Amino acid sequence: MNTQDYIALEDQYNARNYKPLDVVLERGQGIWVWDVDGNRYLDFLSAYSAVNQGHVHPRILKALTDQAARLPLTSRAFRNDQLPLLAQELCQLSGFDMMLPMNTGAEAVETAIKAARKRGYKVKGVPENQAEIITCQGNFHGRTTTIISFSSEAQYKDGFGPFTPGFVGIPYGSAEALEQAITPSTVAFCYEPIQGEAGVIIPPDGYLRQIRDICTRHNILLIADEIQTGLGRTGKLFANDWESVQADVVTIGKALSGGFYPVSAVLARQDILSVFRPGDHGSTFGGNPLAAAVARESLKVLVDEGLIANAHEQGEYLKGRLQRIESEHIREVRGRGLMIGVELQPQAGGARRFAEKLKAEGLLCKETHDHVIRFAPPLVIQRDDIDWALERIEKVLVNN
Repeated sequence: MNTQDYIALEDQYNARNYKPLDVVLERGQGIWVWDVDGNRYLDFLSAYSAVNQGHVHPRILKALTDQAARLPLTSRAFRNDQLPLLAQELCQLSGFDMMLPMNTGAEAVETAIKAARKRGYKVKGVPENQAEIITCQGNFHGRTTTIISFSSEAQYKDGFGPFTPGFVGIPYGSAEALEQAITPSTVAFCYEPIQGEAGVIIPPDGYLRQIRDICTRHNILLIADEIQTGLGRTGKLFANDWESVQADVVTIGKALSGGFYPVSAVLARQDILSVFRPGDHGSTFGGNPLAAAVARESLKVLVDEGLIANAHEQGEYLKGRLQRIESEHIREVRGRGLMIGVELQPQAGGARRFAEKLKAEGLLCKETHDHVIRFAPPLVIQRDDIDWALERIEKVLVNN
C-alpha cells in the first residue's frame, strides 16, 4: 500500500476530527521519520512536544519492553513497584512535595481543577458550588467538556454545550486583569507560561513573577499548564523557571513518556493534593507500572543527555537565524528554547501552504491559528541538523 491507499482508508473509516498533512509515517529514529513510500523527513513538531527525547529512544524503548514483559498493568486497586519510584524521582527533580499520576494532559488539567475547587471549599471556605477559576483568553488546556467550557476559541465550543460554569476569562499577559478579576469565590488562576496552540505567545517580562505575587496575596492557587512547555522544551525544566517562579500546581504530560505511552501528572504541595481522599478521583491506567517505568527513564534521559541545556543552546541559534531571514511574509519570530513560532503577514496566504511546501522539502511542521508556523524539533537535535532545516525554511519563506 502507498500513501494514497492509506489516506483513502482513513478518510473512509476514521472520523475527520483532524486535518493532518498528507504524509503517512511508518517509522522514526531520533529527529527523523520515514513515510510508507520511503521518503525521509526531519520532524520539526515532535508530536507537539511529546517526543522531546527523539523518536524511539533506545533507553526508553528498553524500559518499555522490559516492564511490559514483567507487569504492564495492575490498576490502583493494588500497589506496584514502579509508581513509588517515579513519584520520588519526579518530586526530587521538580521540587514539589507530591504528584498525582494520570494518562493525558487533559486529565491532568481536570485533576488540577478538582483539587483547586475542593481546596477552595474545604480549606478556604468558599460556599459550595460557587468556586471560580480564572483562565486566560487564547488558552488551550485540552478537549474535555469542562476544559472547552473556558476556551475562547469558538470552534472548540460549537455544538458541545451546555458548558461547565465556574470559569472567568481574562486577557493573557495582563497582571492587572488578574488582580481585578479576583473575588472571594476565586480559588485559582490557571495559565500557560507560553501559549502554544494560540501561536507561541510569550507574556511580557515580569508577568510570571507578578501573577505569582498576586495569587500569594489573595490565597488562590497558581496553576501552571506545562504540558507542552515543560520538561525541557523551552530550555529550562519548566517555562516558569525563566522567571524563577514556582507555581502551586503544575500539570505535565507529553514528554513525560518520551512519546512512547500516554503519561501525565499533577505536581503540587502536599497540603493541596492532600484534599483528595480514597475514592475522590482516579483512573484505571493512571500510575500503572508500564507508564511509571517509561516515565522514569524518560526523565533520566532528559537529565543524563543534557537535553534541557541543548534545547536552550540550539533554540537560541534557531531563533536567531530565523529572525535574520529576509522574507516579505514574516511578521515576527518568537519563542523560547526549541518552541518557536513564525507569525506570517495576513497577506501571506496562511501558514498551511508553507507547511505543505516544507513537507515537500523534507521537513515536517504544522500551522497553528492560521498564520503561525510552529517549529519544535526533538531536543536531541544538533547544529548541523538545524542548518539543514534552515536552508529549506529560508527557501520556502523567501521563494513562495
